[in-house]
Amino acid sequence: MGKITIAIDGYSSTGKSTIAKRLAAALGYIYVDTGAMYRAVTLFALNHGFVNEKGELDSAALIDKLPEVNLKFVPNTETGRSDMFLNDENVEQEIRSMRVSGFVSPVAAIKEVREKLVKIQQEMGKDKGIVMDGRDIGTVVFPDAELKLFMTASPETRAARRYKELLEKGEEVTYAEVLKNVEERDRIDSTRTISPLTKSKDAIEFDNSDMGLEEQFERIHEFAKRVIAKHA
Repeated sequence: MGKITIAIDGYSSTGKSTIAKRLAAALGYIYVDTGAMYRAVTLFALNHGFVNEKGELDSAALIDKLPEVNLKFVPNTETGRSDMFLNDENVEQEIRSMRVSGFVSPVAAIKEVREKLVKIQQEMGKDKGIVMDGRDIGTVVFPDAELKLFMTASPETRAARRYKELLEKGEEVTYAEVLKNVEERDRIDSTRTISPLTKSKDAIEFDNSDMGLEEQFERIHEFAKRVIAKHA
């Protein structure tokens, strides 16, 4: 059976990565979490002092140091998934913190950062058989993807999901803080000049505000199988 490229875009905390991971596993495809890549660059910026006490990002300093940023996904035999490595260090847990979440959108809006990561992503998917999720996969990274999905949900629903996730990880946050972060990320992602978050005209929209994970996965999985069959 022929392989295709599956691009999953959408807002933060819509479950893109969860669906993408399950879909890739069910199809025997490679999964790439592009959000983890942008989070790793954000962690690099934070660890190198490129964000001052006022929360201002020194974009020029980060751009200057981009050649020193090396990213790779390494399979984790315990979880069965792949962890994000930044300069040979496993940063999978660190990049999921609120500290990183608060700055990932401004970092992802930097043209030079996007150019570097898009190039890496396109190389990863050149042989198809890949499920990739992010903000601009169907519009910029793989505009010719055979299947494009766009995930959305209300800000309140997404904040509640994220809040629960952070509490389970032991982070001390309030729902109000998480909701503010979700809304701010939406604003930055949708209004940035470079590769803004937009729904591709040929993407299928999934609003999962009131949809369970199983129902959502089954619908997407069946649809993906039909699209793949057409390209056999």
